[in-house]
Amino acid sequence: MDAPRRKPLRNILRALAVIAVLAPAAAADKNVRPAAFAGQFYTADPARLAAEIDGYLAAAAPAAAPSGKIIALIAPHAGYVYSGRTAAAAYALVRGRTVETVVILGPSHRFAFEGFSIWPEGGFETPLGVARVDAGLAREIARASGSRFRPEAFAEEHSVEVQVPFVQRVLPGAAIVPIVMGTQTRSTIRTLAAALAKTCLEKNVLVVASTDLSHFLPKAQAQATDAETAALIQALRTETLIRKVEAGDNIMCGGGAVAAVLLLAEKAGRPKVEILGRTDSSGFGGPVVGYLAAAVLSGAGPAEEEFTLTPEEKADLLKMARKAVTEFVERRSAVEDRSGRARFQEPRGAFVTLTKGGSLRGCIGFIEPVLPLSQAVIRAAIYAATEDARFPPVAAAELKNLTVEISVLTPAREITNPRLITVGKHGLIVEKGGRKGILLPQVPVENNWDRETFLEQASLKAGLPRDAWRRGAKLSVFEAIVFHE
Repeated sequence: MDAPRRKPLRNILRALAVIAVLAPAAAADKNVRPAAFAGQFYTADPARLAAEIDGYLAAAAPAAAPSGKIIALIAPHAGYVYSGRTAAAAYALVRGRTVETVVILGPSHRFAFEGFSIWPEGGFETPLGVARVDAGLAREIARASGSRFRPEAFAEEHSVEVQVPFVQRVLPGAAIVPIVMGTQTRSTIRTLAAALAKTCLEKNVLVVASTDLSHFLPKAQAQATDAETAALIQALRTETLIRKVEAGDNIMCGGGAVAAVLLLAEKAGRPKVEILGRTDSSGFGGPVVGYLAAAVLSGAGPAEEEFTLTPEEKADLLKMARKAVTEFVERRSAVEDRSGRARFQEPRGAFVTLTKGGSLRGCIGFIEPVLPLSQAVIRAAIYAATEDARFPPVAAAELKNLTVEISVLTPAREITNPRLITVGKHGLIVEKGGRKGILLPQVPVENNWDRETFLEQASLKAGLPRDAWRRGAKLSVFEAIVFHE
């Protein structure tokens, strides 16, 4: 007789929780979402909850350190008694790491809407305390995706909430950005993935895709279906997964979140998925729900071999550049690469800098690897001597007083966070409105610039205001092997 009397009470408490989310509240609490599922999906007692999660983590098989950067985790969101051990297999991989923000992507089970909703600020309450929302990153993702906040998407949604206590235990210093996905269409998935790539890849951010696998199938069918889904995820068959999710196939409730993190890893480069655990609820009787733990990585495949030059190769390139300048200035003839070195036939970006008495006399080059290295050096040397608009062409009488410096470049990559620029390591490109300013890595060192001055000077070199790097200009960095006579 006790159960029927408690059920209405639970419904009343649930309604109060919804009202607390949707209605205006006191200023101190108005942006904090109260725990709606404590006592249902997980215990409401703080000490017991912490002990249970720690127990799950301790029991998780220790995973070897993965090769590559952990971009995201895939973790289930059922009641902890069913899926807590599986979730722990994922979270154990990042326990104790330094992560600034965890972006949690979960599907909407109860409220139908298009797109996705991002909790903008404040926090998420659990029995372990209030997890702070990273309002700045939430704004960035919302702006990049054009999404709008729907508080009703969070009111009775457990897919995000049940991840928060695990985050609080394994990454106690991390903030969160809760995101609930509505109808999981291709457009929504790709929009979210693009926004995450733009706002998160250059930051210390971990993404969690919250999902269970198949729901309420007979045991044999459920396990076969889940094995196939796990294989698709591990093989990065993202388009196949998206088609199945759009078609409403019973493979995952959070398939959109999983597809989004796979796309995110692809954008980061050399993606890989490691399956950490797969279980189901068959041991509890009745229809089965499947659970998966996985890590989504980038940089896990074979990396491009680091480009290097031997002292002999550097000496040959310097002789080639010097001869190219001399022959063109004195005879208007171009030299050819007769070194026979295979390394010089690899396409590479390169700059040649000419100085006279310690002062710049000309500097021109190729950012993109559009020519074999030797041809890039030969042409850049000639252009530096004759085409740099800042100086008159080099005269024959000046040749003996010139010093040649060569910079061989890595491919440029776009960044969104200027704090990732390291003075002395990175060259810099600032672009906006068809204008482009390029500074080599050695320039800020020679001029004793800090990062901000470096950014300002690159902006000015592009013919832009000195604060253009703060106002929407595209920033790219590259590295260089620099050597001189």
